[in-house]
Amino acid sequence: MMNRRMIYTLFLPLLVLLASCGMEQEVEVKLPPHESQLVVECYLEPGKPLRAVVLESVSYFNEPELPLVPDAEVFITYRGKRIKLPFSPVQNKQTGKYYTHRLSEKLDLQPGDVVGLEVKDGKGRHVTGTTTILGKVPIEAVEWKFNEKDKAYLLTSYQDDPNTENFYRYMVHRDSLTNSSDRDFISSDWLTNGQRVSHGSAYEYEEGDTLVVSLYHIEQQYYDFLGSVSDARNANGNPFAQPSRIVSSVKGGIGIFTNLAYNRKTVVITK
Repeated sequence: MMNRRMIYTLFLPLLVLLASCGMEQEVEVKLPPHESQLVVECYLEPGKPLRAVVLESVSYFNEPELPLVPDAEVFITYRGKRIKLPFSPVQNKQTGKYYTHRLSEKLDLQPGDVVGLEVKDGKGRHVTGTTTILGKVPIEAVEWKFNEKDKAYLLTSYQDDPNTENFYRYMVHRDSLTNSSDRDFISSDWLTNGQRVSHGSAYEYEEGDTLVVSLYHIEQQYYDFLGSVSDARNANGNPFAQPSRIVSSVKGGIGIFTNLAYNRKTVVITK
């Protein structure tokens, strides 16, 4: 049997811990002043007008909004030509996305072309970035199969090019691109190089559902950016997660400059 001295020795640390739970102590943490940075988002699409978003970062403790930067100047450099995008805020009614700078001019983008981005403002901040235009990867098949409960799964297949390192973003929307996506994930060909790749789903669709299936062939810098955004979103508000840094593709600020090469199919689920 344990004597009284042994019992005190074993349980004293627990008693101290329990006693401390009811104690409160205010701790003042001095944080360095927040230094605002330009936040830039610009995607080039073949046959689409030039559009970009330029905002300004705020402190984590400020209101959850990003201020406009009306004096920001945006330039696209393509085949030796420097094109300025005027400040002209607008919302795209088809996708719901906002843009701060835009120009109706369309570029004849070809796979392998290198395009540059430059953003500067009245505070002397300067952001630069480059993107190399990629080619589309065709969707070879979009198939589905029903189970005994009249629910269907979706299967999308494409062929990976064995001669290049490839990165992808796969998305499925119901009815329209303006709705939230049912599926949205990124992948690489590190384990599937040169293979026919298929992405499936659970049995979640019904007869008559209209699905918009998109396969994006993306740069590694966009793959890294999307992965870091997902990690940051998952860590936000989670006391057990490590803070996550956004992996930007631009220098001198925060954000992404890349091109969108995608193949898209719209299907109606039928038996």
